[in-house]
Amino acid sequence: MVRITPPRTVAAVAAVASPLLAVVGLMISAGLPPEYRLGPPGSPDLAAGLTFPAVGAFLIFHRPRLTMAWLMCAGGLAGGISEFSGRLMLRLLADGELAAAGYLRWASVVGWAVCGVSLAMLLPLFSPDGRLPSRRWWPVAALGIVSISVEMARQIVRPAPNPNLLPVVIPNPLAVEALRPYNEVISSVAWVGIIGAVVLSLLSLAVRFRHSGPVVRRQIAWPLMAFTGYVLFMVLGDQWWAPATIWAALVPIAIAFSVTRYRLYGIDTIISRAFVAAGVLAVVSGVYFGIGALSSLVVSQQHQIAGLVAALFAGAFFQPLRRMFQRLVDRMMYGRVGDPRLLAERLTQEVRSADPARALSSVVTVLQDGLAVEGAAVEVVGGKPRYVESGDVGDSPRQIPLIWHGETVGRLLLGRPGARRFAAAHDERVLSTLAPYAADVAHAVRMAADLQRSRERILTAREEERRRLRRDLHDGLGQTLSTMAMTINMARSSLKSSPDSADTLLRDLRTGMDAVSGDIRELVYGLRPPALDDLGLASAVRSLAAEGPPETTVEVTGELSDLPAAVEVAVYRIVQEALTNVRRHAHATSAYITLDRGPEVLRLRVGDNGAGLPDRPRAGVGLTSMRERAAELGGSCGAVTAPDGGTVVEAVLPL
Repeated sequence: MVRITPPRTVAAVAAVASPLLAVVGLMISAGLPPEYRLGPPGSPDLAAGLTFPAVGAFLIFHRPRLTMAWLMCAGGLAGGISEFSGRLMLRLLADGELAAAGYLRWASVVGWAVCGVSLAMLLPLFSPDGRLPSRRWWPVAALGIVSISVEMARQIVRPAPNPNLLPVVIPNPLAVEALRPYNEVISSVAWVGIIGAVVLSLLSLAVRFRHSGPVVRRQIAWPLMAFTGYVLFMVLGDQWWAPATIWAALVPIAIAFSVTRYRLYGIDTIISRAFVAAGVLAVVSGVYFGIGALSSLVVSQQHQIAGLVAALFAGAFFQPLRRMFQRLVDRMMYGRVGDPRLLAERLTQEVRSADPARALSSVVTVLQDGLAVEGAAVEVVGGKPRYVESGDVGDSPRQIPLIWHGETVGRLLLGRPGARRFAAAHDERVLSTLAPYAADVAHAVRMAADLQRSRERILTAREEERRRLRRDLHDGLGQTLSTMAMTINMARSSLKSSPDSADTLLRDLRTGMDAVSGDIRELVYGLRPPALDDLGLASAVRSLAAEGPPETTVEVTGELSDLPAAVEVAVYRIVQEALTNVRRHAHATSAYITLDRGPEVLRLRVGDNGAGLPDRPRAGVGLTSMRERAAELGGSCGAVTAPDGGTVVEAVLPL
């Protein structure tokens, strides 16, 4: 709920009073006799009174200390007072109230001056963040204040005009007749200062735009466009009163976008669409009326046929014309890079036709082209780093994280931008469009590298296992069997001559056979746990769960009796390793194991209610072993901290 404070109350009063004064002024003007209607029915002051205070109050409710918002409220209220006072002055003149009309003229002049200095001079200087670009711009503000104050003072003390445009002369008690010879000179000098201050204020926005970063440029583009149009109509003169009034009403809306919503709306998009619409409208209208006129000359009195032919031609040309104008405008505004969606389509095609390593190069090339920067690079983080660069990113590139499903998989590095109109907004849209593609490709590159390393580790582990088996069979079991053979020969030789010695040798032989049996059992267990053949996978897992604390429940869904042997071994080993981690590190009081066989995959979950994973978990030997066993079968395995605490190891194995 918004808290009502004195500043917000003042802003709200201005937002209500100013448009009310402007509307009442219009109503008064509508009832004036024709000879008392001076100037056009609309003016920038009228637009200022209608729109600026409302937008300023909106900004004050959100940011009470924003200087720009207070300038908008003050200037808009002054514009409303100026309009109301000027129209009421004419009404009083028509009614013969000359003295009161003279006082209202002063109020109208003061309102005009305050409105002009606030909105046309100070507001551009303080846009878009409420601060001057630097102290060097204070003289511009001083020039505007002094110039408009001089013009205001001149109008307050000016003598009676000659010639007078009204049926009666507005009395001026403060008139200084001695200033009559210098009246025009003072006015000309003051207006030179006023126009100079307005142009320099606009220049301050252009300077901000030139020296700002991409995000601030996008923010400044809104008021820069708005004030440029206002200054242009002001210079063109009173005959442009209608577009000047409408444009002045749009200035506060542009400022509101600049302050609050500039990230959501790209000004270059609006300009682009406006150019395209105007071009298409002009050409289609020309085709329509041209064919209509030609048909009326050739086929007399066949206006319906002419209209139908013109409509058909206009419709046939509409879509090709729109595309042509869109390409021309994109070329004009963005150079050769065009629409970000076209870049995304191009990138999609190149990614589909290349492996992950080449796709990363395609991403970098398209990004450099689309952003028109001197260089672009993608750095893949995690595992074995990979770096692909196109052009030169320089010593201090812009860094943008590449996020894939909440995980940072790399960084996008951008060099200095090249020359292009409206680069800031366009670049942000290109980044928002293409960055997800770059993140996907970076993740694919990392996964490919992880898969290659996993395969290498699997092959290494397999060769190590074969070497161990060879060593155990040759050095252990082979030597033991050789020794037993020698013992048998010695026992046979001494059986008749020394029965006691033969008996001792046979007892040693019996002990050796027990050792051989144990070695064979270890070898067999290393190849495949006997419990899988003796009990089946479900009972073997329950046997592991029953070996010790914590209390562990097992839930099995689906038939597990016909699983591939490799899947059975992987599940058994993953459960064994996960339970070992629970008993050593989790400090849990309970755990659970679930096995869910689906049509194509087997899902395994081992969870506990223990301490969970540390803030910066490191993959130990156990977790790495589980992942490798799953990866060897084309599956996946990972560990996460559960929402309610504890750790959950989940493996998905294809069948």
